[in-house]
Amino acid sequence: QNLTEIHYQPLSSFLKAFTQKLSTMTDFALKGKHVNVAMMTSGGLAPCLSSSISQLAHYWVEALKAGEISGLTLRMYKDGYKGVLIGDSFVVPEADWPSIENLNFIGGSPIGNSRVKLTNEADCRKRGFVGADETPLEVAAQRLIKDEVHVLHTIGGDDTNTQAAELSKYILEKHGGKVTVVGMPKTIDNDVYPIKQTFGADTAARQGAIYFENIVSESSANPRSLILHECMGRDSGYLTAKTAQYYREILANQKFASPLFPSSRASRDIHAIWIPEVKLDLVAEGARLKKLMDEHGCVNVFFGEGTGVEEIVRDMEAHGEEVPRDAFGHVTLAKINPGQYFATHLAEYVGAEKTLVQKSGYFARSAAANQFDRELIGACAKEGVASAIAGVSGCMGQDEDKEGNPIRAIEFERVKGGKPFDVSQAWFQQMLKETGQL
Repeated sequence: QNLTEIHYQPLSSFLKAFTQKLSTMTDFALKGKHVNVAMMTSGGLAPCLSSSISQLAHYWVEALKAGEISGLTLRMYKDGYKGVLIGDSFVVPEADWPSIENLNFIGGSPIGNSRVKLTNEADCRKRGFVGADETPLEVAAQRLIKDEVHVLHTIGGDDTNTQAAELSKYILEKHGGKVTVVGMPKTIDNDVYPIKQTFGADTAARQGAIYFENIVSESSANPRSLILHECMGRDSGYLTAKTAQYYREILANQKFASPLFPSSRASRDIHAIWIPEVKLDLVAEGARLKKLMDEHGCVNVFFGEGTGVEEIVRDMEAHGEEVPRDAFGHVTLAKINPGQYFATHLAEYVGAEKTLVQKSGYFARSAAANQFDRELIGACAKEGVASAIAGVSGCMGQDEDKEGNPIRAIEFERVKGGKPFDVSQAWFQQMLKETGQL
């Protein structure tokens, strides 16, 4: 796939590049060898972590049975990069391999997560993961070398996988070691370039819809109720939009009593969907939603947690307030509380007597993977094991930049977060028309 990139180079450069690439792949190839495989999960939870471990282990065992490799060791690092740094891991005995299949139907991470950035040396020292005279990359490299890891599977978002690529590069350049890194793209935001669908996003949307199916009944608990349903999604509106779509599918199949009863499909519908990609005029929306409040006695709003964050941050900075950020420099959304910001202003605009801000994020992200995600994870795990045996590193996923969106080990330098939700999609535009926003 790199022929196009080097086609116009001088012949000598072409031969040198080709020879280096062939040499690297040969050095990293693991066919016929005993393979030490390590896995770790990192970042926030998503409905895919346990399933990813289960299916990766399954296909590694299948490779052993098929004679693709001569031996297999499965090591699990606990609590993400923290486990790598402090040497907290365990090897799964062969007798326990069959039980790993059960993880396919369990939520959360069976080996624990953490938010650790290897290149943030100050944070790693502050948290006691490395000494004052140590660097996280060197400590992590020494750990993988000591544990004789051949393949590292990182199950996490774009930060987790790009950190793993940096670690693999560091080991090769500083120690001459060879660790193939095959990442699995976990994020319920579905916001990673160039991956069509990240693991857990569909499950989280389905679970968020189930959550609101119950919460919407709170609109009948008090006259003029305002319910703000906050979905996760720092920069992408995918989860909010998809959760709204799935909830409205549930609502469409719900049967109601006669029109004499005020609790109806219209009162339980979504009256506004706010996401980061669509400009929000809160005053104008307030005026529109007040009419619906007068008509139905309630208003239901779905919004992404990243909606309006830039405006809120600017307001905080203008008032000299410190903006809380995590180890990666991301604004800590829970601490600036966009939901409360919207609740305070919108409640006044629509004349709400009672306001509820309900967050489905933790409920949705902690679920077990649904069938759609299990099948996607399985396809990527199968291809990922084959890629690792061939000595090819990358982040597994459907590559949007390739014809047909093939599942492949996508080059880490092409993997990055921040992909916006495509608001031009017909189903989303139709939903905005039905809510009265268009």
